[in-house]
Amino acid sequence: MEPSFLIQGPAMWTRAVARGERTGGNKKDIQEPMGSERVEMRKRQVCAAQGPAAAAPGPRGVGNRGPNACCFCWCCCCSCSCLTVRNQEEQRLRSASYELRTEDLPICEESPGPSLEEASAWAQSFDKLMLTPAGRNAFREFLRTEFSEENMLFWMACEELKKEANKTTIEEKARIIYEDYVSILSPKEVSLDSRVRETINRSMAEPSPHIFDDAQLQIYTLMHRDSYPRFMNSALYKDLLRSLSEKAVEA
Repeated sequence: MEPSFLIQGPAMWTRAVARGERTGGNKKDIQEPMGSERVEMRKRQVCAAQGPAAAAPGPRGVGNRGPNACCFCWCCCCSCSCLTVRNQEEQRLRSASYELRTEDLPICEESPGPSLEEASAWAQSFDKLMLTPAGRNAFREFLRTEFSEENMLFWMACEELKKEANKTTIEEKARIIYEDYVSILSPKEVSLDSRVRETINRSMAEPSPHIFDDAQLQIYTLMHRDSYPRFMNSALYKDLLRSLSEKAVEA
C-alpha cells in the first residue's frame, strides 16, 4: 500500500518531497494538493512572507517619523518644540504690533488746512513748523519724497509715548518704537550715535515714557539742519504758498 501524506503547508510539503527523494520514490507517488489545498497553501506562503516584513520597523523617513521628531531631523532623539508653531506665534504678535502701529500713527494728523499767515510763519523757524499739525503734515509729505519719513514718524511716536501713564502700555509702545526705529535690523532705522543707542539698550528692561528723549532730540536736530532748509526751497512749499495766496486774493 502506498503511503499517503496529509499536506498542511509549504514546510510539510517540502519535507514530504524530501522523504520521497531519499527513499527513491517517484514524485508521482506523493499526493499533490488539490485545488482548494493549493489555494490554502498559497495563502499561507503569502502570510509567511509578509509577517517578518510587517513586524520589522521600517527606516525613518518622510512618511515614518517618530512622535517626538523635530522639524530639522528625521530621528526621534529629541522632543524639542516645533519651530513652525513658534513662527506662527511670532507672526501673530507681529500682526498685533502692526495694528497698534497703524492705530497710533495715522498717515496724516487731523487738522484744518493752514492759513497763509501760518504757512508763511514756517519759514521763520523750524520750531514754528513743528508746532502745528498742519506744519508737521506738510513737512512729513516732503520727507516722504526724500525717503526719510521715518525721522518724523519716530519723533511723533516719541511724543505719543510721553503721554502714556500705564506701565504695560509704556512697555509695549517702547518695544514697538525700538523695533521700528532703533533696531539695526529695521528698514526704518533712524540715525543715532552709539552713546544714545547704548543708553536706550540699558533702559529697555524697564522703559519710561522718556526713554527716547536723547534720541528724539538727535533726530529733531537732524531734521532741522538737514531737511528743513531743503523744504523751504522745495516746490511743495512754494506751491502751497502760491495756492494760499491766490485763495486770499479771491476772498
